[in-house]
Amino acid sequence: MPTQTSFPRRLGWLVLIWAGSVLALGVVASVFRILMSMAGLTA
Repeated sequence: MPTQTSFPRRLGWLVLIWAGSVLALGVVASVFRILMSMAGLTA
């Protein structure tokens, strides 16, 4: 029988996963910027 998790705990996990995905997207975007500037493609 599964136990019911509390709402703040589930909300905390949601915020943690969202923040992690935003951080990962920022890292990937920064890496692409560095690679493009190394290739001479400056904005």
